Amino acid sequence: MMEIFKEMANSVIELNTEKAKKLAQEAINNPELDLLEVIEKGFGEGIRKVGDLWEEGEYFLPELMRGAQVMQEASDIITSHLEAASKIVTKGTIIMATAEGDIHTIGKEIVATMLKANGFKVIDLGADVSAETILSEIKKHNADLVGVSALLTTTLKGQKEVVDLLIQEGLRDKVKVMIGGAPVTDQWVKECGADGSAENAVSAVELTKKLLKIE
Repeated sequence: MMEIFKEMANSVIELNTEKAKKLAQEAINNPELDLLEVIEKGFGEGIRKVGDLWEEGEYFLPELMRGAQVMQEASDIITSHLEAASKIVTKGTIIMATAEGDIHTIGKEIVATMLKANGFKVIDLGADVSAETILSEIKKHNADLVGVSALLTTTLKGQKEVVDLLIQEGLRDKVKVMIGGAPVTDQWVKECGADGSAENAVSAVELTKKLLKIE
């Protein structure tokens, strides 16, 4: 089994979409494989290694984005199959969005993919999303955590608006708030009332696990 998982991980590290999709389909047809393990120990391990290579300076943003795309396409094949069979169990539900007025999505998408690789159900709302829409989706999906990204100083206020609405709706104690983006500082985390911030996708996964008390 370990050899199969290693091959899956390597397909992501090698940024080989076709190989990854082929291995995903083969996994579905193999009754001996646990498909959640395939995502976690196979493709998930691959994207985590890509994240490590990025942190070490071996890979750059294009490789990080490509690796996330390869992992996403492979895992989508498996998660679609699992959802159809109603067998998928997640560690928690997360809403992801880029704040209103901001169209940047790269960082958020990579974080979303990494979170999926680690067993979380992620609903990605895209970019330029209002606080009201984010709140609505939190309620709709009974989310455990919301992640709001802002790459522009002028859109940081959107992160605070989400926190304020959660307080108004009496949901703040039930929903953790993670924020991210270049302008985000520790001081801003305190000012807007968020639970924490992450500088990259790797630290975002670790923060999510910490906030939701997951080993």
